[in-house]
Amino acid sequence: MDRWEAWLSTGPTPRVTESPRVAHGQGVRLHRFLESSESVIRRSSLTDADQRSLQSALAAGLVVRLLPGVYAPAEFADRLEVRAYAVKQWHADAVITGRAAARLTFWPTLPVTLIDVARRAHPPRSTAYRFHQRAIASAFIVDTKAFCVTAPALTAIDLVDELEGDAIDTCLRSRAARLEDLWAAFAAHPSRPGNSDRRRMLLDSRDQPWSAAERLAHRLLHAAHITGWISNFRVVVRGAGYFIDIAFPAMRLAVEIDGRLHEDDLSVFENDRYRQNRLVAEGWTVLRFTWAMLVTQPDYVIGMIRSELTRLRRAARGQDRGFRC
Repeated sequence: MDRWEAWLSTGPTPRVTESPRVAHGQGVRLHRFLESSESVIRRSSLTDADQRSLQSALAAGLVVRLLPGVYAPAEFADRLEVRAYAVKQWHADAVITGRAAARLTFWPTLPVTLIDVARRAHPPRSTAYRFHQRAIASAFIVDTKAFCVTAPALTAIDLVDELEGDAIDTCLRSRAARLEDLWAAFAAHPSRPGNSDRRRMLLDSRDQPWSAAERLAHRLLHAAHITGWISNFRVVVRGAGYFIDIAFPAMRLAVEIDGRLHEDDLSVFENDRYRQNRLVAEGWTVLRFTWAMLVTQPDYVIGMIRSELTRLRRAARGQDRGFRC
């Protein structure tokens, strides 16, 4: 059971307060009706008596209509997990896509306003959802008890239109999908509008960046024809595993890219300093560059990397001559 299914199975019972328009006896009946209901109410599953109670609750503002035949207690109706669950209760073949799919699978902090829903049928009217008449290959649908969403690989490339490489970077960093999974999702949905941009961004992701700053750094290295590096290279130092943003393993040169998280999150800033000290203690040379440096001083960035590689190669050759003597 994932976090959303857990919420839906153990979520709080709606607090029912009587509306001035509801008589006391009717208020008691509505209270009992809502207490016995799930977080999402499907009209077709109700008895005639409960359907009348639902209609009264709707008139009293205690429940709201989310989709045709699907309702939720008013105080929970704006919650993403409730609105996502309502989609599955509405139609089992409806699939959540876009930002909401990313939020529900690999990007828990992504803001979501409207829930995008794909279904090959005439869309209903709704202020909480945006509908797309679209076919999705079954291999790229994640179907849980709570909702159906596009798989992370397809979600990431879908969001290229809106977020460019950020969704791909976040998906790869979360390890919800591999780059080859993203290519498979792309191949499974040919002839879509925007596929040329998706293909370009996938090609730009060949070294699997985990952030926009890393993506830009990779572009600079490729343009400068600098080779011998590996992105997100895992090393173990004193029993702890670390990922170096860009590593030249042969020279033990680590290039660390300080993106937006380093500016916004103090814990990330602090942890990176501990990591750098441990890498240096293990014989690594560490260079650090910020997003601003990459954007405004790319020649400086490339020059520093070239200079340090040259110095380390000379030092290695000097050691080799010393050993031969």
